[in-house]
Formats: sequence, C-alpha cells, structure tokens
Amino acid sequence: MIPATHMAHIILLPFGSAGDVFPFIWLGRHLRARGHRVTMITACLFEEPARGAGLDFVPLGTPEEFDAMIHDPRIWKPGIGTKLVFDFAAASTESYLAAIEAAAPAGLMLAPVTVFGARLAREKSDIPLVTVHLQPAAMMSAHEMPLLHPAMAWLRRMPIWFKRVLLSLPNPVDLFALPQVRRICAANGVNPPRSLFRDWWNSPDGVITLFPSWFGEPQPDWPPNLFQSNFPLEDLATEQALTPDLHAFLADGERPVVFTPGSANVQAARFFEIAAKAVTRLGCRAVFVTRVPEQVPPGLPANFITVDYAPFSTLLKHAAAFVHHGGVGTMAQGFAAGIPQLIMAMAHDQPDNADRLERLGAGLGLSVRQFTPDQVTESLKLLLGDPSFTEAARLCAQRNKSGASADALVQWIEERLESKTKDPNMQSITSP
Repeated sequence: MIPATHMAHIILLPFGSAGDVFPFIWLGRHLRARGHRVTMITACLFEEPARGAGLDFVPLGTPEEFDAMIHDPRIWKPGIGTKLVFDFAAASTESYLAAIEAAAPAGLMLAPVTVFGARLAREKSDIPLVTVHLQPAAMMSAHEMPLLHPAMAWLRRMPIWFKRVLLSLPNPVDLFALPQVRRICAANGVNPPRSLFRDWWNSPDGVITLFPSWFGEPQPDWPPNLFQSNFPLEDLATEQALTPDLHAFLADGERPVVFTPGSANVQAARFFEIAAKAVTRLGCRAVFVTRVPEQVPPGLPANFITVDYAPFSTLLKHAAAFVHHGGVGTMAQGFAAGIPQLIMAMAHDQPDNADRLERLGAGLGLSVRQFTPDQVTESLKLLLGDPSFTEAARLCAQRNKSGASADALVQWIEERLESKTKDPNMQSITSP
C-alpha cells in the first residue's frame, strides 16, 4: 500500500463490449490494491462486474442503446463496421465529458482512443490522460501496417515512404467522427484537433499497450512515452465459477473444443451451425459459449453443452482447442491456456490478430466466407493432429508468464499522476 498522501482518484473510461471493458477492470483491481480510488465510466451494462471488482461506477446510456448497436448486422462488416464504431464513439463524446466533469476532481484518466470525451476533458480541465491500446492494430505504424482486411496484405510489401504517405491521407476516424467532435470542442471552448488520428490518437501524457512485445513488436514510429505490458487476462474468474453442469461435462470425457463468437455477437447462428456440423464430423465434444443461446441449433446430442458465460482462464484448462472471433482478449486467454486456436475473423482488429496468431504458429485464421463445415473440419483436424501447433501454443503460454509485471505497470501509471508530461521524448518501457 502506498502512503495515503499519494493516493489518487483515477478514472477508467473503457468503450465497447466485454473484451474492451474487462482489461480496464483488471487495471482497476491493481490500482485499488495500491490504495487508489478508482471510478469506471462506461456503458451501464458493465455496472455489476465493475462494482464486483470494488470499483466506483458511473453508468452511461441504456441497455437498449447498447443492444441497438450490437444488433446492427453491419457492425461485423469490414469498413462499415468501423464507421458504426466511430459514429457511436463520436455520439458518446458529450456523455463521457459530462460524466468525467461530474466525477472530478481526478488525478488521472485512462482511456482508449475512441473515448474522445477523455481527450476533450484533458484539454478543457487539464486532467492528465493516458491512452490505452488493447491490440497492435491500433498502433498504426508505417513499419508494420496492421492487416485490417486481407486485401491490405500487399501494403506490407510497399516501401516505407509509400506507407507514410498513405497514413498522412484522410482516414476513417476523421471522416466519420471529426466533424461532430469539432462541434463539441467549440461548444466547450477547446481548440479542436485538425485530425483525431494525427493529433489525438496518443496522449502526450503517456501510452499503454496491453499486449506483449512477442505479439506486437515495438516499432520506430510508436510514441516514445509508452509502457508495453502483458495481456491483462481479466475474465471475472474471481467472481464467477464454472457451473456444476459444465463441471460435470468436462469431467465426463475427452477434452472438448470450445467455441465462442464473442460476447457482443448476437448474430452468430451461422457460426454455431457450422461448428455443430464440424464437431459431428470429427466425433469430438464441444462447449458453446454465448449469451444468446437461441443462436445454437436445437436438439444437439450429449457431446455438446451450451453455457451463457464461463471464465476462459478456468474453462480453457480443460479444452483441446479454441475457436472464436479473434478478439484480442479472447485470443490472449487461448495463449495463456497453451492450446491451438482457430479464428473466424470478421472485422476491426480481428484479421490482424488472426494473422499474428498464424505467424506465431499457434493457430489458423479463416475469413467469414472460408468458415464452412468442410474448412472448419479440416482446420480442426490439422490443429488437433499436428503437434507443432500445440508446441507453438505452449511456447506462447510460457512467454505470457514473462514480461513487465502488473506492479511495474501500476508504478509507471503513478508517475503520470504528478502532472501532464511536458517532455515528449521520455523513455518508453516494453516487456520482452
């Protein structure tokens, strides 16, 4: 515990689904353990898990608003899904700003780039802000262009000068979100950014990447005042145990394959239909994890079980392989378990995460079109039959145990409490 005179009020401002919020709950647990008061401001849907972790909580919006976004089938489409996210982020700017001002005074804010209200509060009220990136795809480097769509693979073969020019051109965040953010800045007496991407993407007070260097290697054009941490691996395991039915299922046969389309995917009927066909052909067992069980085909035999939630840090210890959407938090749990993974990458950072998984040799990635009964069956045969995938997965699990500790990360965060960083050339810290 740090001295009471050094205790601070720290505001956490995640944006998105469980995969985006749980890493901030992990941060909150460690900050509270150091004696800080921690307030989380995000969608009302996450009030119970946040308060369960001992955090103060300020809810935003209604469950209906969150459901409206995730029920829009376009959210999982490349390109247009990005537009919807940035539209929703821009529309949330004033709500976040008002909540921050109501929760003040605060010594520090931690937020992703999509919470434009946090950067606005920094400029308006002089509250230090640390940007938190959860996936390498958010680090738009000319030296390692993220694979946001399979068609972008050709960019990696282009010279650096070409990629730098490309990154200087108009971009989606400015096209979709900047006009509304500019209006809100003007209404609050703040000079608006010329570009959200070039001016507001990384806070000058500090940047955290919650993924290790073996998954996303630091690049020369990353911001200098940066701390690279390990995966946070938060899944509420301390509050939620496996159900008795799931315990009994796991104990009653061979290791199953675990399938999940992501907590925010309420349009995954095709995913589970194809998964059921592949499992039947393979003659293995399967666990389906979805908060909308109506998506699962009815009348499945006893080698299947469906649960609405299970902490992956517990469940995957009993699994043979992991099939999912490619969210970075879900993938990190697969790495920690040391099992091969198969990804159906849809949009956002998922194609880039799948590409990194394949480069590590710990799994395979498929596009939505490639995710067919034949392809899933053959992919799982390969993952379960070729020991090189298991060996690579176990190596990832070993790497996941090394690197910067949570204590080192929290100490770095505490250094940001004193004042907004004036020297943009402060040394960055990365995990091995």
